[in-house]
Amino acid sequence: MTDPILKFEHFGFQYDAQAEPTLYDINFTVARGEKILIAGPSGCGKSTLAHCINGLIPYSYKGESTGRVTIYDKEIKKMSLFDISRTVGTVLQDSDGQFIGLTVAEDIAFALENDVVTEPDLHQRVLRAAKAVNIQDFLKHAPSELSGGQKQRVALAGVMVEDVDILLFDEPLANLDPATGKQAIDLIDQLHKETGAAVVIIEHRLEDVLYRHVDRVVLMGSGRIISDGSPDELLSSNSLVEYGIREPLYITALKYAGVTITPDMTPWNIDTIKLDDSQKQKVRAWFEGQVSPSREQFGDVLFHANEIQFSYGNKRKALNNITAKIHKGEFLAIAGTNGAGKSTFAKVICGFENPQKGTMTFDGIDLKTLSIKERADHIGYVMQNPNQMISKIMIYDEVALGLRTRGVAEDEIKERVEEALKICGLWPFRNWPVSALSYGQKKRVTIASILVLKPEIMILDEPTAGQDYRHYTEIMDFLTELNSLGITVIVITHDMHLMLEYSRRALVFSDGKIIANADAASILTDQEVIRNANLKETSLYHLANLCGIADGTAFVRRFIHYERECVRP
Repeated sequence: MTDPILKFEHFGFQYDAQAEPTLYDINFTVARGEKILIAGPSGCGKSTLAHCINGLIPYSYKGESTGRVTIYDKEIKKMSLFDISRTVGTVLQDSDGQFIGLTVAEDIAFALENDVVTEPDLHQRVLRAAKAVNIQDFLKHAPSELSGGQKQRVALAGVMVEDVDILLFDEPLANLDPATGKQAIDLIDQLHKETGAAVVIIEHRLEDVLYRHVDRVVLMGSGRIISDGSPDELLSSNSLVEYGIREPLYITALKYAGVTITPDMTPWNIDTIKLDDSQKQKVRAWFEGQVSPSREQFGDVLFHANEIQFSYGNKRKALNNITAKIHKGEFLAIAGTNGAGKSTFAKVICGFENPQKGTMTFDGIDLKTLSIKERADHIGYVMQNPNQMISKIMIYDEVALGLRTRGVAEDEIKERVEEALKICGLWPFRNWPVSALSYGQKKRVTIASILVLKPEIMILDEPTAGQDYRHYTEIMDFLTELNSLGITVIVITHDMHLMLEYSRRALVFSDGKIIANADAASILTDQEVIRNANLKETSLYHLANLCGIADGTAFVRRFIHYERECVRP
C-alpha cells in the first residue's frame, strides 16, 4: 500500500453535550486509490468518523479528542477547514443541503470563484467536471429542476472541480430509486478508476454498494472499529448479523440452504460467487423442501380510483388514467422511479391535490364530497421526514393535536392518546419532549399522531429511508402489527427488500401510469417492469438461475414465505 493520505492513530472523540465518547481508539488509514466502505448500525459512530475526515470535527462540532488524525502527516486540528477541503471532497446524503448557486454551472463553480480563478480557466474546469459526471447538458438549469440522481451528480462535480485526493460519500443511496442507485455506484466506480482518488463510502445498504468492488469494508459498532478487511472476509463471518447490518439476500439464502460461506468463494457479489455442484444441490434441495405460499386473499374493496388524471400546471400528466383498488386490511407497496407519480397519487387520495379527471370512492363514498379534514378521519398520511410533521414540544401534546383541533373532549383525548402511545411503544416517554427522541422514535410519534384519529388507511412515504437494518426491522414489524389490527397500510418505497419482505401486493408506477399490479416476487423478476420502472432485480433470482432452478420467481416467493413463517413469525 502507498503512503496514506489520511491516518487515524488511537483516536477518540467525545461531543461536549454527551456524557460518553462516541469514538474509541480508532486506528484507520486511507491511501491514494483505495475504495473503502464504512458500514455499521445507527449510532455506531460512522457519521462522527466522517466529520473527522472532512474537518467538521473539530471546526463545526465541538468536543474532546484523544490521539491524532493527520492528512499527509499534518494534524487536521492544525489545518484550516479551507485547506482540508482541498484534499477531502464531501457529497452529502441530502444533495439539496449542498447547493449554493442558482444554476448548475454556478454551483459547480462556487469553489473556483472562492479561489479567484480567472474566468476562461473557470469555465473550462466547470465544463470538464460536468462532463465527467455527464451533467453538461444541464448547466443552465436550476438544481431544483433536477432529479435525485442528477442532483447527486451536480454535488459530485462541485467537489471534483478542485481535484481532491479523497471523495467522501455520506449515504449516497438514501434518496435514490434502485436503478438510479446502481447508476450512482457505477459513477463512483468510474470516477475512482479515472481520477485515482481515494473513495470512502458511508452506507448501510451493503449489497447495493457491493454492486461494484470495494477494497475494504470497515465495520463499526459502539464507537469502535470491529473489523477492517476485504468484503469476502466480512461476508464469510457472522459480523454483519451480530451488529445489525442486512446481509446480501443471496448470502442469507445460501445459509438457509446449509452452505458455509468462505472467502475463496469470492462471495462479495452474486456475479462473482463460486458454487460447486454440491453447494448448488443444497440450494435446490432447500427450495424443493419449502412449502409454496398460498395465493393471497384480500378483503373487500375499501378505496377505488377510476381513470384519475392530474397535471401540475401545463406540464405533462403526473397521473395518467390511474385505475386502482385498495382492499380492507391489506399491506400494499407503491414503487417506481423518482417522479413517476407515487407521491402525487398519495396527495390526490388525501385531497392535497384535486384531479382534473376521474373518480375516487372510499368505502362507497365519493371522496369529492369530503374535505381534507374529513378525509383525514379515514386516511392518514405520514411524511418521510418526521421533523416536517411535528409542531409541538411535548410528545403527548403532539399526539393529541389532531383530536384537540377537532374539539374532542379531554377525557376522550387522554384515553385515545394513551392507547396510541402504548401501541407505538412510546408510553414510557409520554412526558418527554420530542427533541429527546431518536429519529426512529420521532417517526413513531408521527405515526401515533395519525393513529389516534383511527384511520382505516395509513399511507407512509419512505418510512425506512436512512434507517439501518435494526431500526428498519423495528419500524416495519411495528407497521405489520398495525396492519394486523385491521388498518390498511400503504408504503411508498424505493426499498426492494421492503417490498419483498413485507408487502403482499405492489403497484408499480412509471411516467404517471401503473405498469404492474402483482406480488413483489413477480415484479422483481419481470425484466420489462424492472427496466421501465427503474427497479432492480433481486439477487435471489440470480441465485436461483446460478443453481439451475428454472422457476426463479417461485424461489423468491418460497424464500419470502420461509422468512415470514419460520425466521420472523
